[in-house]
Amino acid sequence: MIRATLFSMITGLVGAIVLHILIILALPSFTGLDAYTRLTSYDVENRFIQFGPKSDPFGFSTGDPFLSTAACLFSIEDQPLQITASGDVPFWSVAIYDSASNEVFSMNDRSAAGGDLDAIIASPAQLAAIRRTDPDVISDSVLIEMPRPDGYVVLRALSPVPSMDGEAKAFVNDADCLPYSGR
Repeated sequence: MIRATLFSMITGLVGAIVLHILIILALPSFTGLDAYTRLTSYDVENRFIQFGPKSDPFGFSTGDPFLSTAACLFSIEDQPLQITASGDVPFWSVAIYDSASNEVFSMNDRSAAGGDLDAIIASPAQLAAIRRTDPDVISDSVLIEMPRPDGYVVLRALSPVPSMDGEAKAFVNDADCLPYSGR
């Protein structure tokens, strides 16, 4: 009897701990405070939105005085997306997230051919069509398969000294996040 009671208490305690952890981890998606939901408040698609050093009304900022940061909300339901950026910055990185704010892909200038960003985001069927109609695109662009049709891209450029702020801001500001139409 004591063993059964002790076992029940331990099982209930472990279950309560697991339940509380799950609730805490799932809370952002229930409250609408996840990054994707907040980015939809801008009501801008296929265009990079550059963030400043101080939080904007939706809570976004660069978070680091040495980084220029921008985000682009997109949907590949009808057409793939191409992200391009070029410039002379010491370091840049790009991360692609789905609508559940799960990271799908990331890369930086060290892993890009020639140091420039050229990536195509598409569904599996769209990627197959691109490979069939334009096989040379593989040598020019990074092809990224998205599990969901909606998502967002975060682009960052580093300016380690104040004199490089202009180049970093220009890199992020001049980046394109447009529907892919082929070459």
